[in-house]
Amino acid sequence: MSAWTVKIQKKAKKGIAKLPEKVRSALKLLMREIKVSGPVKGNWPNYGKLFPTLHHCHLKKGNPTYVAVLEVRGREINLVEVIYAGTHEKAPY
Repeated sequence: MSAWTVKIQKKAKKGIAKLPEKVRSALKLLMREIKVSGPVKGNWPNYGKLFPTLHHCHLKKGNPTYVAVLEVRGREINLVEVIYAGTHEKAPY
């Protein structure tokens, strides 16, 4: 199995900068796991496919709930892009 590339959109970078440190750490761990084993993460709570190429994962439950939204782009090039990281209420889905 080849490694996956994880990129972060400019808009998501702004959101990540505003996240609490514990949530940023969870996102970094998620991205490391995706790089090794791909975007389907059955071992993460509340991880799921929204559409065939769009996934979301809760980084922290409670109030507020923080999520990451990921888009898989191209199976051959193994690319996953973080398109959003922030509160659940403002997630683009």
